[in-house]
Amino acid sequence: MKLGVLLPTFRDNADDAMAFAQRAADAGLDGVFAYDHLWPMGTPTRPSLAPFPVLTAVTRANSTLVVGPLVARVGLVGTSHLIEQFTTLHAVAPGRVIATLGSGDKLSTAENVAYDIPERNADERRALMAETARALVDTMPVWFGAGNDTTNGVARDVGAVLNLWNATPERVRALSAGGPVSWAGPVPNDLVTSLDALRDAGATWVVLTPDADIDAFAQWRAQS
Repeated sequence: MKLGVLLPTFRDNADDAMAFAQRAADAGLDGVFAYDHLWPMGTPTRPSLAPFPVLTAVTRANSTLVVGPLVARVGLVGTSHLIEQFTTLHAVAPGRVIATLGSGDKLSTAENVAYDIPERNADERRALMAETARALVDTMPVWFGAGNDTTNGVARDVGAVLNLWNATPERVRALSAGGPVSWAGPVPNDLVTSLDALRDAGATWVVLTPDADIDAFAQWRAQS
């Protein structure tokens, strides 16, 4: 099971994100990821760094880390532009990019409204995810933000990994029966027990939020 962390990108500059990525690399973690929000959810007065420039800088500074947004929300930019963002990042760090895609939900609606970004229904958003995935899946791994059975079915059709947010190990195990599943979410209260359970359930990756204790995360791997 591979280990990753989300970078602290709700900042005015990338200093904290770059330092956190370096700590992750030094500890032997496998990857770092970045939120794709126009502001931290629920707090529109706070800053949020765009993920692709930060991740590009990370790949230039670290030759081992896998990177990706978590998740790139379709519809924030045009589909062709989103595909080009991923392919450009791949050109900088070939073999180290995951195309992590999400459809968005009601929690991110305010961002679309504030910037006059068209709201699309669920079927339209799934179609955009599928279009993007098909353009990238032969070049890099693709993750879909997992959702209902319809979304998960589209993911499997295009060869994408299901990425579950804060799901139970039982949910991971059930969906792993149909193909690869990755897990992302907040730091569990009992880190060791939770990581053991997610590994045993079949999670291919675990990605923790920026409040993760990187040393404890890496120590689990050393002792497991």
